[in-house]
Amino acid sequence: MVCHRYYPDIGGVETHVQQISERLVKRGFDVEVVCTDSTWKYPQQEFYNGVKITRFRSLAPKNAYFFAPQMYFYLKDRDFDIVHAHNYHAFPALFAAIAAKRRFVFTPHYHGGSHSILRNLLHIPYQWMGSFIFKKAGKIVCVSKYEMKLIEIDFHVPRSKLVLIPNGLNVEEFNAIKQLKKESKIVLYAGRLESYKGIQYLIEALPLLDGYRLKVIGKGSYDKKLHELAQKLKLNNRIDWLKDIDRKELLSHFKSADVFVNLSTFEAYGITVAEALACGTSCIVATGGALEEFVGDGCVGLSYPIDINELARTIESRKRIVPRKMPDWDDVTSDLIKLYST
Repeated sequence: MVCHRYYPDIGGVETHVQQISERLVKRGFDVEVVCTDSTWKYPQQEFYNGVKITRFRSLAPKNAYFFAPQMYFYLKDRDFDIVHAHNYHAFPALFAAIAAKRRFVFTPHYHGGSHSILRNLLHIPYQWMGSFIFKKAGKIVCVSKYEMKLIEIDFHVPRSKLVLIPNGLNVEEFNAIKQLKKESKIVLYAGRLESYKGIQYLIEALPLLDGYRLKVIGKGSYDKKLHELAQKLKLNNRIDWLKDIDRKELLSHFKSADVFVNLSTFEAYGITVAEALACGTSCIVATGGALEEFVGDGCVGLSYPIDINELARTIESRKRIVPRKMPDWDDVTSDLIKLYST
């Protein structure tokens, strides 16, 4: 497995790679995750839950690109049976595609453009290089129909190379989640704190929501500006800022919230939305991207530009739902094993 970051770093791609890697080990595969370390503080090599992890120090300005050319030479010198690369939006997948000698599988986690003007400009020359990854891959795993359509359009990949295998959940985790005591209704966001996630709209809507508190779980480059906005609107006493919490506590917050909101349009899937729905928590998502595929059965969509008054009314209209059944990571792993064997 080749990816930009891995546990203990947290994110959608990181979770995906960890879940399938650990399950492949349990089924008898030897798995090595080759990734980068932009913090320069993790061990260069270690084992975690049976998975061998090899990290290379990288340059990652504003948590992007993860440039570590020494990774290419490491992969080039080894003869893996299968190289499965993840994340079109960072350099490790390109290094893996160039270095792979045998079977090469690619999961792009591709969401099209970027929330940053500079990154969109940089994507133009990178797309020429990135196209090589799609050409080299024998199979391309897409985690949503939206992603599959984007790849067909942007890279002219034949449908025969594309395989739809959505992300999964560890379903057993959701059987005995403890609910937290609360004195107010809770609006929840969990994920990276970036401008494109739309957390600022939740803060702006909070003055219109009597009896509600906002919980924001995560960290990221937009953290400071969100705190400044909360201070400007005099809302600090109505917002709980949490980060680096353990998995059980995170799921308790999902289970206890009255509504979960993710207004990002730059997603290939949306694991946090799936987790909220599996907990029986209704969701509000942005339309126009992969999150729109969750709409229905307790999940509603809002289109951009976000109308703050409409957002507040939609939050107030949400009620608890019957937990939605989601695919399990075991099912995802089984599908990948079939793919590896063909």
